[in-house]
Amino acid sequence: MYPPSSARSLLLSLTALVALSATALAGAADAIRIRMGTTAKTTDEAGVVWLADTGFADGETIDRTGIKVANTPTPSIYSAERYSMSAFAYAVPNGKYTVKLHFAETYEGISSAGERVFTFNVEGHEFKDFDPTAKAGGVLKAYVETVAVEVKDGKLNITFTSQVENPEINAIEIIPAG
Repeated sequence: MYPPSSARSLLLSLTALVALSATALAGAADAIRIRMGTTAKTTDEAGVVWLADTGFADGETIDRTGIKVANTPTPSIYSAERYSMSAFAYAVPNGKYTVKLHFAETYEGISSAGERVFTFNVEGHEFKDFDPTAKAGGVLKAYVETVAVEVKDGKLNITFTSQVENPEINAIEIIPAG
């Protein structure tokens, strides 16, 4: 015996809703989020889980827990950083991605624009004379640079070149496009 038509419609609607929710969650789960300067997974104020610092060829890290960073609903991801690095690589399937690079000037030795300038290149997209303080509108303010890329060799590659002071970064998001 089949359920009455209204119950059958409700069951079909719930099944479709569960399928759509599972698809949305699978897409969100495909995003890779890496927080620099950390040794374990962390969860930000929005409940998003970030992987520990990984993928860098070199550089140093520092944790400045307790600093207050503006321009963001998730200031905790900016309390640690990697600096003085030259390259980042992370294995991903070939395809198109949106890459978000998170920056905030938290080093107490820098107080204004022009005191940290570097170039970085994300899969062939060059950001020359990048100044995180100028982009954010001051120190202790978050700035996110977003770039669409296509990975063709199974690795997302980012290079960093120092100009004034050392390059720095707080977090990277690698989000599959589409």
